[in-house]
Amino acid sequence: MSAFELGVPAQLTGALFPDLVLAVGAMVLLLVAVWRRESPAHQRTVGVLSIALCVATLGAVLLMMFGRSSASDGPIAVDNFRWMADIIILLGTIGALALGIDDNDRLGTVTAETHVLILLATSGMMLLAAARDLMIVFLGIELMSVATYALAGLNRRSGRAAEGALKYFLLGAFSTAFLLYGIALVYGATGATGLHEIRTRVLDHALASSPILLIGIALLLVGFAFKVSSVPFHMWAPDVYDGSPNPITAYMAATVKTAAFVAFLRVWLEAFPGEYTTWHRAVAGLAVATMVIGNAIGLQQRNMKRLLAYSSIAHAGFILVAIAAGTTEGASAMLFYLLAYTLATFGTFAVMVVVSRHDAPVTTDDLSGLWTVRPWLAVAMTVFMLALMGFPIVGGAGFFAKWYVLKAALNAPVPQTMLAVVLVLTTVISAGYYLYVIMVMFMRPRGVEAAVIPVTPGWTRFVMVGTAAAILLLGIMPDLAVRYASVGYPRLTVPSARSA
Repeated sequence: MSAFELGVPAQLTGALFPDLVLAVGAMVLLLVAVWRRESPAHQRTVGVLSIALCVATLGAVLLMMFGRSSASDGPIAVDNFRWMADIIILLGTIGALALGIDDNDRLGTVTAETHVLILLATSGMMLLAAARDLMIVFLGIELMSVATYALAGLNRRSGRAAEGALKYFLLGAFSTAFLLYGIALVYGATGATGLHEIRTRVLDHALASSPILLIGIALLLVGFAFKVSSVPFHMWAPDVYDGSPNPITAYMAATVKTAAFVAFLRVWLEAFPGEYTTWHRAVAGLAVATMVIGNAIGLQQRNMKRLLAYSSIAHAGFILVAIAAGTTEGASAMLFYLLAYTLATFGTFAVMVVVSRHDAPVTTDDLSGLWTVRPWLAVAMTVFMLALMGFPIVGGAGFFAKWYVLKAALNAPVPQTMLAVVLVLTTVISAGYYLYVIMVMFMRPRGVEAAVIPVTPGWTRFVMVGTAAAILLLGIMPDLAVRYASVGYPRLTVPSARSA
């Protein structure tokens, strides 16, 4: 096992090796993107090179992961929790780039900078997953957010996209102010920004009841709640998802959320385990409200993007249950859930790329009779809907994702029975809209004026088949992911926030 001494600059650079591979590669591709005249072929070339860069970065992550690297306490985490998060983020990025190549061709978009913006956002996400210092958390969030603001407003010809991007930018800036002010108050109370130092000083100096610290924690919670689209900080999500191109919507719904949740959990469990009883109530309340409201409003949606937006909000509530457990088992369950959710989300949007018309929203009516004209699309969409619902067997990894979260909640030192009950009940509610989508595909006739479904493009087919196969495989062998997710969890030192 190689160990990094993070106080040495060269060693710190080594700990950031995968991040540097992606960041440097993104800068090179930015030059490539703007060097040549815009054309469909150039857009595809930059997209393929971006996918190759992500594969190379994934190789660097696996090298670090299986090299069993470790590090002293410092600003950068070197553990399997980080590497598993990076893998999920990079898989989502590859999915977004692959779908983006075909979607750009469909829409006639020739700007290759889209792919570079995705890479820059991913660089911020990987930095966020590695952060063990509040200032690095802030830098990661800002790098991620600035790029996603631009991605949300890419479709300049759409009024819906402009409205969604403006809401995202204004509310995002507002939430960033909360986050930064929270960091300032935590620093004022403890004199530190490193997660390990904050934890140590809070315990050594009995600061757990400090009003400044508690207000700082509350403001941090607001900032993170916005990034994960938790109720009541979710109002931006439906409009932004509805106005963005399909690949970008999938990217924001799954990959951005993954990075935010990973940082959320690490900050809470590493820096504030002594305040578990304080922040637990707030997180549990957010989880209940998010699960109930996300699923309840989702039942009313017929616009597929808005339906999936409220589905995404509801899934944020399910993941908050894992955080509220405050245990290493909850951390492992959260990573597995994020992996399953990412696969199902990108698979769903791969189908959406195929059935979408030029700039018109896809409704459930557009899926009517899909089984009769494109049976394999209908079968794939069924797998993805059942995975999002958490249905056993066919839903594959989706079932085990919710099972692990439920198990973590009930196995917590103080069993989270109420959260477990709400999780089960709201999962039943969610069946109302997931099964409705399946019903219209198989049981409703296709209208005579329905749009012709084109042949599935190559990269979109790759995403669709790959995600469906991974969901079914992880449904048979979930330990493939859980084993590695549970090796390097955030370091917990206080009994009230540690698994029994």
